[in-house]
Amino acid sequence: MTDTQANDMAAPAAGRNAVAVERGNPRARRRWLGVLAVIVVVGAIVWAVFHFLLARPEEETDDAYVAGDVVAITARDPGQVLAIHADNTQTVKAGQPLIELDAATADVNLAAASAELARAVRATRGDFTRIGQTDATVVQARAELARVSDDYRRRRGAAAEGAVSGEELSHAADAVKVARANLQLAQAQAAQARTTVQGTDVNTNPAVLAAIAKYRQASITRGHMRIVAPIDGVVAQRTVQLGQQVAPGAPLMAVVPLEKLWVDANFRETQLKDLRIGQPATITADVYGGDIVYHGRVIGVGAGSGSAFALLPAQNASGNWIKVVQRVPVRIQLRSDELRANPLRIGLSVTATVDTANTGGQRVGAPARAAYQGQATDANNPEIEARIRQIIAANR
Repeated sequence: MTDTQANDMAAPAAGRNAVAVERGNPRARRRWLGVLAVIVVVGAIVWAVFHFLLARPEEETDDAYVAGDVVAITARDPGQVLAIHADNTQTVKAGQPLIELDAATADVNLAAASAELARAVRATRGDFTRIGQTDATVVQARAELARVSDDYRRRRGAAAEGAVSGEELSHAADAVKVARANLQLAQAQAAQARTTVQGTDVNTNPAVLAAIAKYRQASITRGHMRIVAPIDGVVAQRTVQLGQQVAPGAPLMAVVPLEKLWVDANFRETQLKDLRIGQPATITADVYGGDIVYHGRVIGVGAGSGSAFALLPAQNASGNWIKVVQRVPVRIQLRSDELRANPLRIGLSVTATVDTANTGGQRVGAPARAAYQGQATDANNPEIEARIRQIIAANR
């Protein structure tokens, strides 16, 4: 048999096999479709059981953003910028120098206040010395009055015997009047001298206290020429330039404490039913994706919806009212250790999920948050007080 005849005989057999396979495929497809349908139904039932019966209740929103404090750095006294020690994106510590202002005028005012304090101490010391002088004047005036009074008595006795003329007796009487007036004047001057320093010493005299206050004020102004970071954070929004003449209150830069951020999650009003203060929350940031999860807790619910505090609030009584589901900001506190490990930035988008299983907390209200404490020039700075004591001791 030739190869051609063999091929002709094999062709009908192959066709019959193909027809048989085609006839068997619909049954196989129906069988697999049935299996797939069963798997889908079972999966749906399992999901429903876990979602509605076993899963913990929670509320989620992706209308959430990172927020934080933006601590403004401003000038408290006018001056010209001589040096800038920090720039945007740089990390600074509390007390670290940020900006140096020209302190020439402040140094002059401080020197003038120092001289005024020294003058006040010397003047007060002179007031104490004047008390002794006025007391001596009183003693002298009292002795003079006693002398002329004795002289007048002798002359009056002599005048009774005709040994002294009436004119001489009259002069003696006038001398007594003058001596008595001088004594009163000396006593008044002594009282005035005592009034100036009565109940005080050099350190507590009003004139010295006023000079001390001026010196402290000048020292504080001198301290304002060196602007330091009030808290730990990252520098942002630097607008000050070298050589710029700044005015009091002018914004120079900002410091953002990135370890004390929070999330403002804007939940729909229909999601607020079971939200309570203290409930745990999980946060995922778009910048890191779902690989990094932050943990926090609800610390406050806004007092109103965003539209209520808008610059142009909705006028629902105007006649063209359309109901819109409102959103209320919910503040979620983040953990500092997680922020240090994976820093966030203000304004980043996040997804917030709050576990609402525990509904025993408060609906509104938030615990008081510890306020920041910055570095400021203290009027009772130990260095200033030491310098004041030194000036007083040098001029006592």
